[in-house]
Amino acid sequence: MHLSVFAFACASLLATPGPTNTLLATAGAEVGWRRARYLLAAELSGYLLAITILRLVLGPVIASLPVFALVLQGVVVVYVLHLAIALWRRGNVRLLTGQSITFQRVFLTTLLNPKGLIFAFTLIPAADGVLVGLGVLSVEIATIGFGWILLGSAFHARLQNAANAKIGYRVSAGMLALLAGAVAARALAAF
Repeated sequence: MHLSVFAFACASLLATPGPTNTLLATAGAEVGWRRARYLLAAELSGYLLAITILRLVLGPVIASLPVFALVLQGVVVVYVLHLAIALWRRGNVRLLTGQSITFQRVFLTTLLNPKGLIFAFTLIPAADGVLVGLGVLSVEIATIGFGWILLGSAFHARLQNAANAKIGYRVSAGMLALLAGAVAARALAAF
């Protein structure tokens, strides 16, 4: 795959709304872009670790035991639903100090993100181009992730009152629940 095609495919996938992007936008809305930008390190490390584990360890397991892929998708669904419930509940509480979207949440969400499978098994080149591919992907992860934080931060001022914050958290929770449903539907269709 030519580098420009690879870069476009990765950027398109990264820009697609998903669990990590929902959390990044929510963090931007919650605390503003300056205080949320450190979450980009969680996203980058989550994707890089996921790709490494998938290619080196889980790829051979999935190839020999295809049902394992369904188990992984089940874990993803449960975790994303857990995040949705946590954000929904946050909407029930008056504005709290602190940040609900933490480094650990973004890291784990990204580690379990189904996009990691696509990067690991479809887009990242074979051994010859893997380092260049990971370099391009890393730049795109940081750039597009920052875009999601900026998008969320556009709503930061509006979410400083309790009623608007409740709506914001509930919209994010709803998006995560829909994404979990999509992953579950895809897993059940493959079953």
